[in-house]
Amino acid sequence: MCLVALAIDQSRRFPLVIAANRDEFFKRPTARLAWWSPGADRPDILGGRDLEAGGTWLGLTAAGRLAFVTNVRDPSRQDPQAPSRGDIVPRWLSGELQTDRFWMRTALAGYNGFNLVAADFQRGECFWASSHEVHPVRLERGLFGLSNGRLDAPWPKVDLLKARVDAALSASDTVDALGSRLFEALGDRTLADDALLPSTGVSPEWEKLLSAAFIRTPDGSYGTRCSTLVITERVNKRLVTHVLERTYAASGGMALLRRSTLKDWPPRYSEAPPAEASAQGSVDEADDPSNSGAAVPRKTRVRSLLKPERPRRNRPAGD
Repeated sequence: MCLVALAIDQSRRFPLVIAANRDEFFKRPTARLAWWSPGADRPDILGGRDLEAGGTWLGLTAAGRLAFVTNVRDPSRQDPQAPSRGDIVPRWLSGELQTDRFWMRTALAGYNGFNLVAADFQRGECFWASSHEVHPVRLERGLFGLSNGRLDAPWPKVDLLKARVDAALSASDTVDALGSRLFEALGDRTLADDALLPSTGVSPEWEKLLSAAFIRTPDGSYGTRCSTLVITERVNKRLVTHVLERTYAASGGMALLRRSTLKDWPPRYSEAPPAEASAQGSVDEADDPSNSGAAVPRKTRVRSLLKPERPRRNRPAGD
């Protein structure tokens, strides 16, 4: 992933929304959105797949885990022998390590610079971690933006995507309408003003080229390979999550759309240890996302997707 906006509990109707673009060289082989197995004794993953290194940039499991990763742009600190950062997401989704041990092992694994947003909805937790930060940061409800710098770094395309996601949430009352507005925002090819460009160690020409939400190099070798949406809607008292992926060819032409719908996902958090999840949703070819239910009444009290963090109690004097 190279550009992501994440909205958690910003909308009563749509409590979880992710809008993301993946930029990559077109020669790198990639599988489209589907359920796939990362290996024996690991839960299946819904997401695209990098067929060169075997990982993914964004994925989720039926058990309620979700994660996405972006590269940190810093050419001076790139190690060509480092392991693929696409392996980080499947490792989190496997759920085989406690959260603190997962962060420690990931930090020591020798990856090139990365950002990771990882959620475990059965525990009601979501974190942002970075190779440039000492500790992960717990996220609460809010609207967040991420590209190839820090979380919510004020890059023009990050700020613009966050603003457009916020506006889309306010203006949309169906999945169709929200999906259309989000895909439009991810398809924006507007370049930022020179004075607003970040300085990440690449040439000014590349900084300019990479400043748009949707990227395509003049020679067509590199650019936005896919746009992915994760939209959770409340239908009466249930949650239904739609995952939509548009994939693009180097030559342009019509984008291909895939969609998967998961009922009762994400699961409700509880104090008890997470249980194994229910059945997966299917992946369908489609031209048009459809609305699956009526809006939540305005007066209905709804539950956050994230568990409120317990305040730390002051220790008695003398302890």
